[in-house]
Amino acid sequence: MRTSGGLSSAVLAAPSSPAAGAASSSASSPHKSSRQARRSRAKPAGSLRSRQRSAWQRLARIKPDSARHDAWIMDAIRGLYCLFQVSKVQNDGFVSRLHVLTAVLLLTFSAMVSMKQAVGNPIDCVHTRDIPVEAFNAYCWIHSTYFVTGAMLGVAGVNVAFPGVGSTLLFQHRPRLPSQQSADRGAADSLTRQVKYYQWVPFFLVFQAILFYTPRWLWKGWEGGKIHALMMDLDIGLCSEVEKKQKKKMLLDYLWENLRFHNWWAYRYYLCEVLALLNVIGQMFLMNRFFDGAFLTFGIDVLRFLESDQEDRVDPMIYVFPRMTKCTFYKYGVSGEVERHDAVCILPLNVVNEKIYVFLWFWFLFLGVLSLLTVIYRVIIIFSPRTRVYLLRLRFRLVRREAVETIVRRSKVGDWFLLYMLGENLDTVIYRDVMHELANRLASRHHHSVPGVKGELQEA
Repeated sequence: MRTSGGLSSAVLAAPSSPAAGAASSSASSPHKSSRQARRSRAKPAGSLRSRQRSAWQRLARIKPDSARHDAWIMDAIRGLYCLFQVSKVQNDGFVSRLHVLTAVLLLTFSAMVSMKQAVGNPIDCVHTRDIPVEAFNAYCWIHSTYFVTGAMLGVAGVNVAFPGVGSTLLFQHRPRLPSQQSADRGAADSLTRQVKYYQWVPFFLVFQAILFYTPRWLWKGWEGGKIHALMMDLDIGLCSEVEKKQKKKMLLDYLWENLRFHNWWAYRYYLCEVLALLNVIGQMFLMNRFFDGAFLTFGIDVLRFLESDQEDRVDPMIYVFPRMTKCTFYKYGVSGEVERHDAVCILPLNVVNEKIYVFLWFWFLFLGVLSLLTVIYRVIIIFSPRTRVYLLRLRFRLVRREAVETIVRRSKVGDWFLLYMLGENLDTVIYRDVMHELANRLASRHHHSVPGVKGELQEA
């Protein structure tokens, strides 16, 4: 039965006659041949289009990554601009703005060093080929390098390969910088000096920038936009007379109602100036610790080296920032013994680091002196009303002396600080009118008026 069923199905599926089968095959063969010909002709074009499509797909995969990278860079730049943008409202002093500028400089230096690390090799060690170059460089980068202190006075190419690169057996004497003759007594037995800071310089510069910006950040929070709110666009003086009188009236009412209540507000700013001074002094000692006790007198040592016979002295910039150092790598040999591999490492970033920190030493010294003078200046202002009168008269000459004396006599140092900051931001004529009217109000409360000053603020 299975055989007959299979044969019957085969008979049904087969053509009814040989002529029909031949006709069907002859009818289908032209179509097949034409399709095959078209496929054979279209194959090269199709492969070309597929290659082009794959190329565009690769570009499509690359473009979003680069676009995201560019967007990230622009967001970072925009964030830095918003953080350090120079506002038209002056609510701090010149020295405080110098501290913000220092934070910007430190971030710039950090970006410079970071880019040099990313673009080139931050360390390049010359050694035997028993160990892969990448492994040796990575080991010396992570575990730091060292130099022989006794070889600092050596002559390159004569008895040393480079100042600081020599045999510890040949150089038992350990030269030191003039300022380190007493500071290094505890480490006099050490014939080598480790260069541990090298890979941490960009991060340390960012940390320093954060410390410099902290007083400014604190003051921005404590100030609360008071100066900007009290200005009310009176810094240009181009509004109508009615609007100008209304705004001056509002400003005067605030000063009158809140007189003698601004001391705590001003003392917060003075505290920020003290913190800025402590930050500069503390950072000098912090960098001295970062560079293993060789930075506190770094600038003085550089000046001494430039004025002395350089053949008998150690270059402080090479001593603190060596360009060529040594690195020792230990590994097991074939027999299980520990093998010692010595290498000479080039530190190209120290060429940039030495310039950065020479500038920072003198800049921090200048900034520290200015910050100290600013703190002394604030102390004199707090305890000397005569100085407050003199400073207001010196800075704002349109205000009459009698009005300034009346205001200083009837107010406190916090009110003086607020009035001084307003004078730095308001239009000079508008500021004069407000000061004269405030002096008249203070004088009328004590049954006399300021001579030569007429009340000019009225209800609009």
